[in-house]
Amino acid sequence: MVNGHIESFNGRLRDECLNAQTFRSLAEAKRIIEDWRKDYNTVRPHSALAGMSPEEYRRAVKGENPETKSPNLSLVYSMG
Repeated sequence: MVNGHIESFNGRLRDECLNAQTFRSLAEAKRIIEDWRKDYNTVRPHSALAGMSPEEYRRAVKGENPETKSPNLSLVYSMG
C-alpha cells in the first residue's frame, strides 16, 4: 500500500462505478464516470469531512450557508 486514501478512492470508484456498468462506447464511459465524480465530489457525505459532503463543507467554511454550522476544523483535520 502506497497511499491509503488513493487506494480507498480507487476501490470505491471500481466497485461503485466501473464494475457496476457495461460501457458501450468511450463517450458513454466518460459521461458515466464524470456523473459519478460530480456526485462523489459534491453530494456524498465523507467521513473525513465530519459527515458533510464536500459542497456542504465548502459552503460552511466560507460562511455561505447560515443554516449550516461551521465545521469543527480540528475534528476534520485530525481525521485525515
